[in-house]
Amino acid sequence: MFGKEYMLAALETICRDIIEHEEELNRLDNAIGDGDHGTNMARFSRIVLQELPKLAADNEQLGEIFHQVGMRCINEIGGSAGPLFGTFFLRAGMASMGKTVLTPADWAMAFDAGTMGVSLLGKSSEGDKTMLDAMFPAGRAMQEAVGKGGSLQEVLAAGAEAAENGVLYTKTIQANKGRASYLGSRSIGHQDPGATTIMLLLQAMHKVAVERDVD
Repeated sequence: MFGKEYMLAALETICRDIIEHEEELNRLDNAIGDGDHGTNMARFSRIVLQELPKLAADNEQLGEIFHQVGMRCINEIGGSAGPLFGTFFLRAGMASMGKTVLTPADWAMAFDAGTMGVSLLGKSSEGDKTMLDAMFPAGRAMQEAVGKGGSLQEVLAAGAEAAENGVLYTKTIQANKGRASYLGSRSIGHQDPGATTIMLLLQAMHKVAVERDVD
């Protein structure tokens, strides 16, 4: 299980990894979107990094940390990414409200709650070539790992691997949602930037769990 210390460290790593991949995310988005996904996510990440000390001082409950990150996401990220990623954090926060520690099962449930929030808001699902093509497989993999009694490291490893496979899957399908859908069959062969960001998020969480030996 994990508490505030791990969550804040994970958020820091997530943000730094997104900033590191800003140009890659823009390049991916340029092929099928507006070309600014990396810029928007990196701007949000820099804001969160600046606010981490305040988050640490003001909150003990993990649900409240998720909530505040989600609100910053909605307020600071342009385009569709702000509401979608913000909704993910808000719904994960609602599922975690009142808790100061999360078990692997708690995290998997929170992730699934966030995924369903994104699906409902975007009126999309798996196979539409969106971030959900990483989120739904990752959620299933994490639930399966939880069912086998997996540790947090094992659960996150399963989620990160499934998300990576989902990212690869987005290259093979046609976009049905968003700006990318205007390209029709020309969107095939291109990797979805939102799904890539979810992959980075789960990889970062797993990396921090291993570094801190959090089970």
